[in-house]
Order: sequence, then C-alpha cells, then structure tokens
Amino acid sequence: MAYASINPSTGELVQEFADIGDADLFGALDRAHHCYESDWSRRSVADRAKVLSAAAAKLRQNIDEYAAYPTLEMGKLTAQSRGEVELSAKILDYYAQNAEQFLKPARIGGAADAVVQTLPIGTILGIVPWNFPYYQVARVIGPQLMVGNVVTIKHAPGVPQTALALEKLLESAGAPPGLYTNIFASNEQIARLIDDPRIRGVTVTGSERAGAAVAERAGRALKKTVMELGGSDPFIVLEDAPLEPTLDSAILGRLLNAGQSCVAAKRFIVVGKDRGSAFLEGLIGRMKSVKVGDPKDPQTTLGPVSSERALLGLLDQVTAAKAGGARVMLGGNRIDRPGFFMEPTIVTDIDPHNPLYLQETFGPVASFYVVENEDEAVALANATTFGLGGSIYTADLDRGRRLANRIDSGMVFINHPTYSLPELPFGGVKNSGFGRELSELGFAEFTNRKLINVFPAGTSPRRPVTA
Repeated sequence: MAYASINPSTGELVQEFADIGDADLFGALDRAHHCYESDWSRRSVADRAKVLSAAAAKLRQNIDEYAAYPTLEMGKLTAQSRGEVELSAKILDYYAQNAEQFLKPARIGGAADAVVQTLPIGTILGIVPWNFPYYQVARVIGPQLMVGNVVTIKHAPGVPQTALALEKLLESAGAPPGLYTNIFASNEQIARLIDDPRIRGVTVTGSERAGAAVAERAGRALKKTVMELGGSDPFIVLEDAPLEPTLDSAILGRLLNAGQSCVAAKRFIVVGKDRGSAFLEGLIGRMKSVKVGDPKDPQTTLGPVSSERALLGLLDQVTAAKAGGARVMLGGNRIDRPGFFMEPTIVTDIDPHNPLYLQETFGPVASFYVVENEDEAVALANATTFGLGGSIYTADLDRGRRLANRIDSGMVFINHPTYSLPELPFGGVKNSGFGRELSELGFAEFTNRKLINVFPAGTSPRRPVTA
C-alpha cells in the first residue's frame, strides 16, 4: 500500500490506507462533474463563501486536532503545525471575502460596451506534497472553489490522515458531495484522470520530474497547468547588512519545517571575505545551538525530516559533495536515535563542478559561499536551474531593490526570509515552474476570461479585423 502514516520521530508504521479502485475513482469524478454542472457553478458567491468561511472557522476552533496530523505524519514542530493551520484558515477567509471583487466584470476602454467576465471551467485536479499538507491545499481550494470550480486532490502518500481530515473538514462545513474529493490514487490512475475530458486543469506542487510528466500529459490533452516545482533560493548578505539579525533570519530561513520547504533559504551568499568569515562563524554557532528532538516537545527547535527516503537522499548529497571537493563545516551525518533525524549541516567550498552546486537540498543542509562583490553575488544567485524565491540583506533599501530586479526568480524579499500571505502572489520561473497561486493572480489561473461585447439593436455591421 502506497498511502501510510509513518511517524518520522520513531520510524514506526502508524496506519496504512488502501488505494482507491478504478470504479470508485471514476465514480468520484462523476460526482465532482455533477456537482460542478448542477450545483456549485450556479451558486452565488455568497453561498460559496459560506462554505469556505465555515471551514476556516472550524480550522481555528479545532486547531490542536488539525495540527496534530502533520506533526505525527511528517514531523513538523507543533508550533509550526499550528501556524500552518492558521495560515490555511486565513487563505480560505481571504478568498471568501474578496471573491466578489475579483469576479466583477472588467470593462474594456475604447470598445462600445465590452466586458470580460471571470467564469469557472469545471473540475480542477490538484497534486500536492507532504511538506505543508494544509497550506498547499488551501492555495488550491481557496481560489478555485470561490470562482465556482470543484476540486479533486491527490495528496502525498505520506500524509493520508491529514488528507482525510481536510476532506472531512469541507464536508462538515457544508460542502455538497463532489465539491472536494480526496483520492488515494496511483500515478497511473492520475494519468488516466488527466486524460478524462471532465478534468479541465491540473495544478502540481512537487518535483521537476513530476511536473514535467504531468505537464506533458496535460499538454497532449490541451489542458492548462500551474506548476510549483521547488527551488534553491539564494540568501544574499551584503557588506552593510547588520550581522546578528541577519543570522537570526538565516536560521529561520534554513531550518523552518526542518528545511523542507521549496522557498527555504538554501544557498547562503556573503559579500566580502571578512564578512563571510564572521557570518560563517555565527551560522555555525547558531546551528550548533538548535535543540533536536520530538516535534511535540515545545523545547524542540529541529525535528526529523519526513521519511527514511528523504534522510538517505540528504546523506547521499552530502557524501557526493565531499567527494567533489566540498568541505563539511558542521554536521553531515544521521543522528543516532530512532526516527529520521539529520544533523544541522553546513557545506562550503562548492565549485561549479560539484553536484551540490545545482542541487536543491530539502532538509537542514546549507550551502555556503563567499564572493567579492554584488555582481558576483547576483551571478551566483542566478547560476541555478531554479527560480522560485530569494532574499537580500542590506541596510540600503534602494540598493536591495535594485539587486532584487536582477535576481531570476518569481519572488524576492529584502531583509526577511521568504514567507507567505494570502494576498501575496506565489510562484517562480525557470525550472521552478509557471503560473501563480494566492492573491488575485491565483484566483484567475483556472478560469474562462470571457469577452461579452454588446452593440445597440440596429447597429450597422462593420467588417471585423481578424487574425
């Protein structure tokens, strides 16, 4: 069975879940399609908002219950699980409160009486990962349900209890059958769903490999996709950045969620040899001071990584980096205790021929570089196939803005680690994917932007200009 809860703090199997059969899978798609055509797309914005607002309220009212699932299944610290639940509730409320404005017809200047309306298109398939199992789904259902689409979600195999909790949440909030469907499906079944004409769009958060496979399949069926495929975000420290608060940001940016975030700070790029030495010393000291342990313990500041596979992958990356000439300044090993724990790790002396130079490290492993000037910092920041986010630290905000425009990414934050709010668009460029989630930009990704152009009765026809 692919879907199973395994406690990463102990390595123990908690519960297994059966994959969905083909008959049940396509029966679920039937219900989703029926819900869209006969119910949800016809409801008023206010009626849709009632469901999302109720779901947001239930998340807050039962925050401890919902937070317990990701802590159990993927090792997230309890405080961070609670934060994720709260952020997910904010996203649902944001779209419930703003959808009416987002859906207002947009008038086109210079045309007789032309407007563009934003209309739903049908059933959207979401393929989402384990690292933020509520937030990643909220980014999909918030906009898509409010625009009038319905959503079917294939969650990651390692968080099935979290996935079921979300489905029950929507049901208890008044969602009609078929509005939100969780499926424990295989990759082969997902491929067949993408081929089905009732699926009108696909959104993926995951690996480059997964994104490429889905985009190819959806492209053959002429279906739109949105892709968020990870990143290797630069954390640029200029000479004038205040040292201590920047180090505090570095620890949060690298170790939040045990470093398992596509927008985590992964490559630390410091300008100036002296500042580089001071920053490295401070980073080592702060990483040494983290408290590794049970994610349910409020004193723990670094929990396990999500799985044995994830841990072994990180260890392999460090081993290959060392073989390629890199130096491990701190950590680099598995911690000798039950579960899937990795030492906080810092790797330096990574040249362009080292495999780590182009890899994403999805865990508590930091790559560290020192450069001579800001031009070298920008060149190194952009020397990656990824382009999701990044951050720049400087006392000169105008300088920070200028440099931000030179970074090849979808997001740049100045003097703060990358973070997320409902009103901020989220997404990247290059191999980090395409399309945007959150904000008004995310609302319009899977819609029919329909032109309606009205002329008075009896208007004399004119020859149209056509392509």
